[in-house]
Amino acid sequence: MCPLVNELKRRPQVQTVVCVTGQHKQMLQQVLDAFSVVPDYDLAIMQPNQTLFDVTTAILTRIQAVLNQEKPDLTLVHGDTSTAFVTALACFYLHIPVGHVEAGLRTYNFESPFPEEFNRQAVSLICRYHFAPTEKAKHNLLREGKDESSIFVTGNTSIDALKTTVRADYTHPELMWAQGSRLILITAHRRENLGEAMHHMFRAIRRVLTEHPDVKALYPIHLNPVVRQEAAEELSGLERLHIIEPLDVLDFHNIMAHSTLILTDSGGIQEEAPGLGKPVLVMRDTTERPEGIAAGTLKLVGTDEQTIYDNFKILLENKAEYEKMSHAANPYGDGHACERIADILEYGHTDR
Repeated sequence: MCPLVNELKRRPQVQTVVCVTGQHKQMLQQVLDAFSVVPDYDLAIMQPNQTLFDVTTAILTRIQAVLNQEKPDLTLVHGDTSTAFVTALACFYLHIPVGHVEAGLRTYNFESPFPEEFNRQAVSLICRYHFAPTEKAKHNLLREGKDESSIFVTGNTSIDALKTTVRADYTHPELMWAQGSRLILITAHRRENLGEAMHHMFRAIRRVLTEHPDVKALYPIHLNPVVRQEAAEELSGLERLHIIEPLDVLDFHNIMAHSTLILTDSGGIQEEAPGLGKPVLVMRDTTERPEGIAAGTLKLVGTDEQTIYDNFKILLENKAEYEKMSHAANPYGDGHACERIADILEYGHTDR
């Protein structure tokens, strides 16, 4: 959302007020700093060991005062977080129109990803504007009965962000450590993967690293203590794997740009990495981004240890397979999504 905030703030006819909930407080601040965005409101809901009940009730209670104070003509929410869902719900209660950025992504399985699939479907029930990143996302919304005049295919704002963050002169101590090796970037944190599935993922990674001495891996680990415990159990003692604290968006994008390939169970990385020509193995059983699968930029490998191991190994050992994925066209946009969304909000249409 930050690139869109900055695009809207450049337009004098649009008054932009930024409210954050602090749902992921530490990671949020990193993103805000990278894009020089200063919130007008911070609901500061983050609490130790909070549950979905805690997050939902805290946002719903605290966002009401902000909406009553500002009385916005439109509220923009992004993606599939609880923040997006609960804010849209509050706007519905107060008869405030909602615009959904990154609309129309679907797995049609409420358990995967959980609770994100429910969140984004619920938001779409409320929206006046659906800013879909792809034609496939638009098709999902039309199939659900949404008015075509409310749907706009814009590309994804995450691709816009890469133009700001990726720099040719970027350096980092971890890149110095990995110099001369093939660097693998790992993210793993999905709620539905906690437990046995995550152990399978980590065991596959360990096997591949053990067999390939020219490969190093970097894992910016999620703040969730369960993820950290499971990673410690399976990945400790690997000299060629560094587990580090979460990276800010500038560091993450630049390290991604220097990586050979990405292993992830995340959502946004499935769009960002192909924009940098990086193959992505998606360690999930479903994805709301089938365009990447069809285009060949992503491969869905699930959470079975042997399947992850086999596919990881192929990309390291089969140059033709690697080249096919790394050169596939990114279906998620051209870096002008924010301008299109801002045009639509300001003028009612876009010619971009």
